Amino acid sequence: MGIRKWFLLTIHLISPRSPVACPTEREKANHFSRLSLATVAGLLPQDANIRIINDNIEEIDFDEKVDLVGITAITSTAPRTYEIADKFRERKIPVILGGIHPTALPQEASLHANSVVIGEAEGVMKELIKDFKQGTLKKFYRSSKRPSLINLPLPRKDLWIGSKYYQEWDMVQTTRGCPFNCDFCSVTTFFGRTYRTRPISDVIREVKNFPHRTIFFVDDNITARPDYSKKLFQALIPLKIRWFGQSSLTIFKDDELLKLASKSGCFGLFIGFESLSSANLKKAGKTANHVKEYSTAIKKIHDHGIGIVGAFIFGFDLDDESVFEETVKFIDRNQLELASFSILTPLPGTRLYKRLEEEGRIIRRDWTKYTCGEVVFRPKLLTVEQLREGYDWARKQISSFPSIFRRTFHLRKSSFIAFPVNLIMRKSTRAFLKNKH
Repeated sequence: MGIRKWFLLTIHLISPRSPVACPTEREKANHFSRLSLATVAGLLPQDANIRIINDNIEEIDFDEKVDLVGITAITSTAPRTYEIADKFRERKIPVILGGIHPTALPQEASLHANSVVIGEAEGVMKELIKDFKQGTLKKFYRSSKRPSLINLPLPRKDLWIGSKYYQEWDMVQTTRGCPFNCDFCSVTTFFGRTYRTRPISDVIREVKNFPHRTIFFVDDNITARPDYSKKLFQALIPLKIRWFGQSSLTIFKDDELLKLASKSGCFGLFIGFESLSSANLKKAGKTANHVKEYSTAIKKIHDHGIGIVGAFIFGFDLDDESVFEETVKFIDRNQLELASFSILTPLPGTRLYKRLEEEGRIIRRDWTKYTCGEVVFRPKLLTVEQLREGYDWARKQISSFPSIFRRTFHLRKSSFIAFPVNLIMRKSTRAFLKNKH
């Protein structure tokens, strides 16, 4: 290939189309892996011509002149990823694949790529770029150690300028990883069972430059190290922002942490309750959750003015037909502002995938069905149909007007956001169920 002249290089970074039906352009945009691609762009030389493409809302011009293509993939988008990659490679354009799915199944991904990045990009991009310029790309790139988060290049958010989909709030990452090791979660597969933190001064400097005052912290668990979180929240207080993030339920046990989260502008947290069965939680490795504490924890978080998006999974081995109604009643009774339901899905690379594969219970290998909204394995106490229909029923119940009113018509400040968001989710759920059936 010869040595390439870098200043002539054009790179396209692509987020492939999701198989999940999205009724509006706004929802299509929300499937965009925005920060991950912007982060990769930040690792590339600034004088390269870089474009980020959202396949959900933009047409990919396969005839456009481009020197290198990078595509990020989760399991459900893997087939579309491979389709895009194959088309570019037919034109002899080198393709790099990365993300959670290629990391879990690098050999599969390598059938459709010149190179596969396994794990995080920071530790390998310099070598990959050098090899590309010299025409000596390797099949696989994997960092020998987890990259440090100190002095990270900032995500290239300037590449979003002009897009109406990125004007509502900004996103920032302060940590990577999670100290827990739930058997259904792919976070550990990708980041390892580690928990790394960015210097708080770096985070504050980045946030200060944001054009918006509403922030989404994309961390998988922003409160996993309370000592770090407290310092971060304390530093955020003078900035007078409003923010949303993801946390484990254990936040309720630390009064100081809760107070600082609230004072720093936290208006909502995405929290994984997962199941109302202690036995299910134990088997899944969700040891930090204790069902008997759920209602107390919810009340305490609410008392600090923080809303909750509660995440629940259906299809655990001890789930029977009663689980759907029991979960819906729990959500209504405890006035969770929003609820997120998933069907247990054995994502490649997880311990759950390995166990169900060994037990011969995986019944579908079509990755487009691995959306956490389809049944791809054989449950123990439910039929496939019962699990599918129960999941649909729970989504419909929670998006009903009586449920929305019960959960959001109160004096907590979170209701001002929760009510309109529930209406948006109601529309999305209705469209999902209509398209599904």
